[in-house]
Amino acid sequence: MSSPSSPALPNSTAQRDVESLIHPYTNLKLHQETGPLVITRGEGVHVYGEDGTQYIEAMAGLWCTSLGWNEQRLIDAATNALQRLPFYHSFTHKVPDVTVDLAEKLLELAPVKMGKVFFANSGSEAVDTALKLVWYVNNARGKPNKKKVIAREKAYHGVTVAGASLTGLPACQNDFDVPIAGVLRTGCPHHYRFAKDGETEEQFATRLADELEQLIVSEGPDTVAAMFAEPVMGAGGVIVPPATYFDKIQAVLKKYDVMLIADEVICGFGRTGNMWGSQTYNLKPDMMTMAKALSSAYIPISALMVSDEIFADMVKESEKLGVFGHGYTYGGHPVACAVALETLKIYEERDIVGYVQDISPALQMGLRGFHGHPLVGEVRGVGLVGAIELVKDKASHASFDAKLGVGMKCAKFMQNNGVISRAMGDTLAFSPPLIITQDEIAEMLSRVAVALDQTLEWLQSEGHFAP
Repeated sequence: MSSPSSPALPNSTAQRDVESLIHPYTNLKLHQETGPLVITRGEGVHVYGEDGTQYIEAMAGLWCTSLGWNEQRLIDAATNALQRLPFYHSFTHKVPDVTVDLAEKLLELAPVKMGKVFFANSGSEAVDTALKLVWYVNNARGKPNKKKVIAREKAYHGVTVAGASLTGLPACQNDFDVPIAGVLRTGCPHHYRFAKDGETEEQFATRLADELEQLIVSEGPDTVAAMFAEPVMGAGGVIVPPATYFDKIQAVLKKYDVMLIADEVICGFGRTGNMWGSQTYNLKPDMMTMAKALSSAYIPISALMVSDEIFADMVKESEKLGVFGHGYTYGGHPVACAVALETLKIYEERDIVGYVQDISPALQMGLRGFHGHPLVGEVRGVGLVGAIELVKDKASHASFDAKLGVGMKCAKFMQNNGVISRAMGDTLAFSPPLIITQDEIAEMLSRVAVALDQTLEWLQSEGHFAP
């Protein structure tokens, strides 16, 4: 088994025939040629391939395994829950006791006063539910035309029909015949990529807020119901909002009676250095979606919190119709809720938020140390989430030809050196387990440095980069 301090590790990608499995977010044709990296176990911030090779999991899986891979308390919570009540539902005036306990705990932790919690199984389902409630509530309010929703370019809100419609990434929409009608698109708050020459962060934020207002006015304020927004945009490239952005955006939404739905699926539960990304950026949402670190990803669960005002209108509409006709068989599953409750207890007992505040400078300063590398255009991040964007030309911010797959190549070099990251175009993302130590961050960054140099050497050897 390889030592975690090894400077370079062999590529353990297994050439295994896995035609029985469809791999998400994968070039399916390429996969038939390369096969998968088969992971067999995990411990702390590391996972292990079937040949025993050890990897630092710099993405906590998919932004989610916040407490690492061998938290015995969560395993015990699941085991005990399975023995006590392996399943029950929350339909028709029934509910498992642990489901109520978790809902009460989430309301206690909410960054703003919330009224009720609805449970689902994934972030996408929580987003779908939020969108349906936007429509449902405006019908209850006698505003049947106020149904359009706004999402941002490069946003990520899932891949179900509604979630993919809100998502602003072409790969999630191309040839799937989405988005559905009524989804409006506004600008991406990425200063490095979309600010005009000489435009400060504050000026950029003002322009985006003005463009949002123009969009609402042009569509008709009586037709625009809500805006979905991640505090930090995750799958779009770890895009941190510019200074004053959310203050200005929220002022526009309030002016035109447009709800704000905060998508906390990635940012929630400590990732940004606060319990919620909404606290980091002073969001005052009407609804909040959450998943991933809610259970440290040990078991699928998601939730949607809604304001008292929204719930009151839901009650009114369900009284009129005779039923609130929405729900998922496994929503609020007692085993998932038990694991989530134990996860929240661990966050509090170990002061995980305080730990992230203490340890995150090691990640953020370490990533920023790559600014001088010839390939690095921008480094960005907050708390324990960050990104390195690779560019062809630092001065102009010019990108590489997408066909080169520079980001994917760099991610492959990183994997060969024992670090699993994720390439989003030519942006490499980092979102390690919240328990990562300073020494593990340093080791991860040293391996990333090797991979960046290998990427540069490859580009130069292929004639795609000149110093």
